[in-house]
Amino acid sequence: EQDVDISPLIVHPDRFTPTYTKPMMREMDDQVHELNRIDVKNRSPLPEVIQRQLIERLRALAPGVNGMVVADQVPEANCGVITDQIRTTLSEVARSRPDLIIAADSRERIGLFRNIILKPNAHEALQALGRSPQGEVERAELETAGATLHRQNERPVFITIGAEGVLVFSEGDVQHVPGVPVTGPIDIVGAGDSVMAGIVSSLCAGAEPAEAALVGNLVASITVQQIGTTGNASRQQVLERFREYTQPRGGK
Repeated sequence: EQDVDISPLIVHPDRFTPTYTKPMMREMDDQVHELNRIDVKNRSPLPEVIQRQLIERLRALAPGVNGMVVADQVPEANCGVITDQIRTTLSEVARSRPDLIIAADSRERIGLFRNIILKPNAHEALQALGRSPQGEVERAELETAGATLHRQNERPVFITIGAEGVLVFSEGDVQHVPGVPVTGPIDIVGAGDSVMAGIVSSLCAGAEPAEAALVGNLVASITVQQIGTTGNASRQQVLERFREYTQPRGGK
């Protein structure tokens, strides 16, 4: 319906599309409760034949796109699409095409990517350095982790820090891009994906890293206000939120 080319997708009878389902129960008084999550995912390694197909299609697609988003959300190593081989191929493509925007989000393995833009949250950034953070994380720790990841990759690193926004590591420097405040009930499911969409779209359009982080924050501020659903943000909504953010009510 949105004119997306799905021909490169691989369908295989022995593989699931990982699905993380959060059932919601609505009471008679319209109160909504979130029930236990139901995960459907592959628990065996991705077959070699599929990996070869993926690598062929990845290399074929790279010359015709402005950017790639790598979503590595399966905790079990090599059981999702982003296997060790695929990650190596992505690094090779990124090294050969420095103009191509490739950004990775990884629940367990963000520290293993090379030559690629990274978008971890605070805990993922510290885990990449072998730390096991508990509770709140100190800003100084995050700045050390972000600087290390930036140095390893030689690409920008965006560490999301919840409502506080994003720490951007680029050109050997760090910038804090504050979050966009919202009021009323929020649902943070998908907030990280929203930030990623805003960042990558902006970088593909020529934005500087800090500008891209601001757009990511704007997108997330819209989607978190959409309760019990995977939110989305239109261009018009992003522009309106930007005007609200930069020109508070009553201002000129």
